[in-house]
Amino acid sequence: MGNFEFDGQKYKNASSHQKEWGTKIITELNIKGTESILDLGCGDGVLTKLLADLVPKGNVLGIDASAGMLKTAKELEGLNLSFRNLDINEMDFNGEFDLIFSNAALQWVKDHDSLLRNCRKALKPNGVIRFNFAGDGNCSNFFEVVRQVMSHSAYSEYFQGFKWPWYMPTLGQYEELLGKHDFGECKVWEENADRCFKSKDEMIKWIDQPSIVPFLELLPDYKREKFRNKVVSIMVGKTIQKDGTCFETFRRINVFARK
Repeated sequence: MGNFEFDGQKYKNASSHQKEWGTKIITELNIKGTESILDLGCGDGVLTKLLADLVPKGNVLGIDASAGMLKTAKELEGLNLSFRNLDINEMDFNGEFDLIFSNAALQWVKDHDSLLRNCRKALKPNGVIRFNFAGDGNCSNFFEVVRQVMSHSAYSEYFQGFKWPWYMPTLGQYEELLGKHDFGECKVWEENADRCFKSKDEMIKWIDQPSIVPFLELLPDYKREKFRNKVVSIMVGKTIQKDGTCFETFRRINVFARK
């Protein structure tokens, strides 16, 4: 997973659409109350806590590579809920979980071949994975704008050899990848979750945390604010609607698989 450092409190205040997607998925899970659950890329822990509330006789572990996220998440720890600062790429569990859940995080993981292999190993027999993450076509406005600003003469030198931080496959690509792993039952489907942010301020919060973080890290301190302000200015102009909302594309890949 990209080793970017995020602000858990800012993310908590800027991630309403991620929470909507995750809450919907959790309500559709067939949870009995005794399961052992792993939440990959748990972020601020709000959804992880929701899972823990549903398994009073089970336990939930949330992992995230960002210490800033974990600092916020750990405020929610309880008897059956714990958090660990662990990169998803480094996880090495063996037959421990009934459910591996992940919402709006796995686009940060580049190697999904290893991810799926490690997840299958981590599941108990008949255990399930349920993922929702960004797919092809996601954030098309932001990506166009940030690439435009990156190419500006004031910034381009800092992005020489820059590796795009996200993996956002097509449905067909992920179906093919999942088919290489030995799951008994599996399904992949697309979801169009395009939305309008309620205001430009709401969209700007989303740009600041987490979207623009991987780009700012490559710039010297004295150039970061101007880069950020340029991206924000162009994004507002490009996406604002007559009613003051701001439109962005959100395309999701959903995954269900049983060991």
